[in-house]
Amino acid sequence: MRAVQFSEYGPPAVMQVAEVEAPHAGPGEIRISVRASGISPGEIRVRSGELRDVVPLAFPYRTGFDAAGVVDEIGDGVTGVRVGDEVFGMASSATRGANADFTVLTAWATKPAAWSWEEAGGAAGAVETGTRVLDRLAVGAGHTVLIQGAAGGVGTVAVQLAVARGATVIGTASEHNHDFLRSLGAEPTTYGAGLVERVRALAPGGVDAVFDCAGGALPDLIAIAGDPARVVTIADFAAAAHGVHMSHGAPADDTAAAVGSSADPLAVHGLTIAVALASEGRLRVPVAAAFPLNEVAAAHELSESRHARGKIVLVH
Repeated sequence: MRAVQFSEYGPPAVMQVAEVEAPHAGPGEIRISVRASGISPGEIRVRSGELRDVVPLAFPYRTGFDAAGVVDEIGDGVTGVRVGDEVFGMASSATRGANADFTVLTAWATKPAAWSWEEAGGAAGAVETGTRVLDRLAVGAGHTVLIQGAAGGVGTVAVQLAVARGATVIGTASEHNHDFLRSLGAEPTTYGAGLVERVRALAPGGVDAVFDCAGGALPDLIAIAGDPARVVTIADFAAAAHGVHMSHGAPADDTAAAVGSSADPLAVHGLTIAVALASEGRLRVPVAAAFPLNEVAAAHELSESRHARGKIVLVH
């Protein structure tokens, strides 16, 4: 089968599509024939070498955490799913490998009929991350939450999940994305200098929680929240120095030591919540672009530009 991997740190051009042996479903797992899979912004930083001191790699490194496709193999102990079912879900955070013709999923749910393959292929990682962070921040009805970097792959989904919980959402993005954020249910504002004042004008009663999807602004985000304990980041590796929790699911102990926080339990229950919301028309997965598997380098280039609105996916 074909699988995306890289064997050295570097620019997008180091990404390769290689012929490798197909994996098989172990106990508690399923294998799918992949129709679409997601590009992870975190893996962009890993591939570039930016995180070489944080995320240990063994080369060649296969990429991809979320995917959607058709079940073709079922491991021991698995119930409630049959060969031929259409599902979306996540590969193991330790082995990844979802950017491939076949991948093994460790968590999954039925693909919502309302979603295209491209939407479903990029959904699971954003849904799990958004649910994990909103759970940690205990965001609920009546709360006001700021989502920094709200127009990206995780941010767009997190906005909708927070709105579905009954929260008021303020989202930061470039001005050309403001109408888009309004369509998702968020009140938009720009990031950068003056953020604290802009948010206070939008939320004179204060902000209950801050979800940072972008990084680079923790002092302002703490000032907005009033307490570093009310800020969670998925993007800023300086979090520990500011007393902020960095939420991640990386299983390696040395990764936890490098970022100053241990892995949070994966919020796989978010997949079931997403299916229900999608069936009600309350959750969509904005897709910035879809690339054929053999154009993975171009997909990485777009992700690296940080100008993509929504999720970038590979189609198989």
